[in-house]
This record gives sequence, C-alpha cells and structure tokens, in this order.
Amino acid sequence: MEYWREWISQHKNLIIIAAVAACVLLVVLLCCTRCGTENGEGEAATGRRTIEDTLVKYPGRTFDYKSKFNDLQARQLEAASRIGLPRPPKDRTDAASMRRQLVEIKTNDNYIVDSLTHSVPFLIPVAARELDAIGEEWADIIARNGLPHYRFFVTSVLRTQEDIKYLQRSGNINSVTQSCHCYGTTFDLAYMRYDKVTRTREYMHEDNLKLVLGQVLLNHQRAGKIYVKYEWKQSCFHITVRN
Repeated sequence: MEYWREWISQHKNLIIIAAVAACVLLVVLLCCTRCGTENGEGEAATGRRTIEDTLVKYPGRTFDYKSKFNDLQARQLEAASRIGLPRPPKDRTDAASMRRQLVEIKTNDNYIVDSLTHSVPFLIPVAARELDAIGEEWADIIARNGLPHYRFFVTSVLRTQEDIKYLQRSGNINSVTQSCHCYGTTFDLAYMRYDKVTRTREYMHEDNLKLVLGQVLLNHQRAGKIYVKYEWKQSCFHITVRN
C-alpha cells in the first residue's frame, strides 16, 4: 500500500494529464456523434434507423384466407393428374427425361424462385403461364396504388417421389405420397416473405403484402383458373392450375 501511495505521489502530474486528455476525448466523441445524427448519419445511435420509415398500405379489404382458400387435396390432385405430367417422376434423373414437357421458371421482376431443396424449378407450360400472370397482376395492383414494388417468393415447385420421401422423413405433415407437386401443375407461394425492390422511404408490412397476393389469387380462383389451399403451418399458398 505504501508503495502505491509513493508511486501516485511521484506521478501525480502524469495522472492529471491523462485524466484531462480522457475528458477531452470524451467531449470530442460526443460532439461527433451529435453532428452525425443531425446530418442524417449515425443511424446506430438513433435506434438503427433506416431510410424506410414511412408505412404505406394497400387499401383492399382483408378476408378470411382459410375459408376462401380451402380447395382440398383430392380436388387439386384430380386436376393435376388430368392435365399434368403423365406420371410422377421417380427422381431428379427421371424428371430430367421429361424436360420437353416442362418449362423452367426463373427469378424475375415480380417473384423470386427460392433456393429449392426438395423440388426443382419446372412446371408444365400452362402452370408457368399462370405463375407469370399472378406476378403481373401483383405488380399491376402495386403500381396502380402507388406502392413500393416488392417480389414474392416461390418456395416449392415440381417434386419427385424421392423428394416426397425426404420431406416425409423431415416431418413435413403436408407432404403426402400422392402429391400435386409431382405433376408439374402446382407451386407454393410464401405469404410472409417479400423482397423490396423499390429504394424509397416507403415500406409495407408483410400482412398487408399478403393481402395484395391474396387478392390476386382470389381473382384467379374466382375466374376458375386455379385451386388454392391456405397452408398456415407452412406459411404458404398451395396452388394448382385447373385447366
């Protein structure tokens, strides 16, 4: 203890200088932070504020998705087996042999083909056209209402029998042996994930974007173009073309 008292006494001036320097540095840092915030910078110091700070909404009326989109498996499977591939492909190699009957779907301005792990991005031509039509109507509604442009996600497309087995092993309760996805007529659209394209200060909540997508699907369902099942556990709309 005596040693430290003697050391402090001998270096008192040095300690004072260091303390003053620390105070000056602290004042400078505080001033810089304040200036950055006032100039629109320093977003981390203001609750990680981003440029998207104006909420906008699609003015459409909400509805009960579960009751409107309740086209059951048997109805969808009948349409799929009637207009789709002549038989479900056994595996990816077998699916490749059917390539001439299919159209590859790719990410575009209106939707993103997700990183598919249990399906391949192919549909029969009429289903591919229907997916594009859904994307175009989606974009039209957004544009007509002056909303920022988003893209929705396609999360599942053509499945092989081998893909079905993998899904069943993983515990997917919606994965059945006789799946519409095996005929190239069916695709799933996520309803809680979207990609914002427009770089503006405006943004939309996922629930409101779901309403836009739901309205498009309702229009196509009423026109007799598609069957739709609301799969709330998988957070997707399960869609099969009808004819």
